Amino acid sequence: MLLLYGLLIPFLGTTLGAASVFFLKKELKMPVQKLMLGFASGVMVAASVWSLLIPAMEKSSTMGRFAFMPAAIGMLMGMGFLFALDELIPHLHMNSTVPEGLRFNLKKTTMLCLAVTLHNIPEGMAVGVVFAAVLAGNSGIEFAGAIALAIGIAVQNFPEGAIISMPLAGSGNGKLKSFVYGVLSGVVEPIAAVFTILLTNFVVPLLPYLLSFAAGAMLYVVVEELIPEASNGEHSNNGTIGFAVGFVLMMSLDVSLG
Repeated sequence: MLLLYGLLIPFLGTTLGAASVFFLKKELKMPVQKLMLGFASGVMVAASVWSLLIPAMEKSSTMGRFAFMPAAIGMLMGMGFLFALDELIPHLHMNSTVPEGLRFNLKKTTMLCLAVTLHNIPEGMAVGVVFAAVLAGNSGIEFAGAIALAIGIAVQNFPEGAIISMPLAGSGNGKLKSFVYGVLSGVVEPIAAVFTILLTNFVVPLLPYLLSFAAGAMLYVVVEELIPEASNGEHSNNGTIGFAVGFVLMMSLDVSLG
């Protein structure tokens, strides 16, 4: 039961963020969006380093001076995987008018949700890999550390849910519809996590590679999408402040709980 709660924590963050459409009257102002995007970036970078890459290298310590190899290989594969999804899945980034991925005749709201769904996949994988390692035992990853990662991702999912639902409501969609779109953008996280856990027997022998794979996928999202959106145009300093706060928060959670 504790495992189920752990997997649902990130999804709860997205749901609560999307629910902001019911109690906030106006669309989020650009400075606030920049702050939230920077915050999400900081959380994801810190989670990639402390919760994924460092444990991957610790698991490979028997390789001596080459202990970095599984982490390096896995990270590059994760970035390549997200690059492929980015090229294939039709999606539209916030505050952009040019869709990316394969060309399909989809509504703007659908492509906005697909954009968030795209970078929720590696977050779900990251949570799933860590919990799979906990279930397997003798992996060096404790349950508290897995919960710390889930909480950190949930915290950064809150602004993501709001960033999706609020603009949709502001563009003429009903509040309930906007809320549903925001929630749906986060559904892929627990699905990806459960799928990864079902493969536990295969996950454990490849744990260093899979931990770093999830890290690479998350870092791709940060560098390709979140940081450019947070730093483009005015109020870019808000994005920098948000990044610092998110990074320190996730680092503190991982060290104190892990």
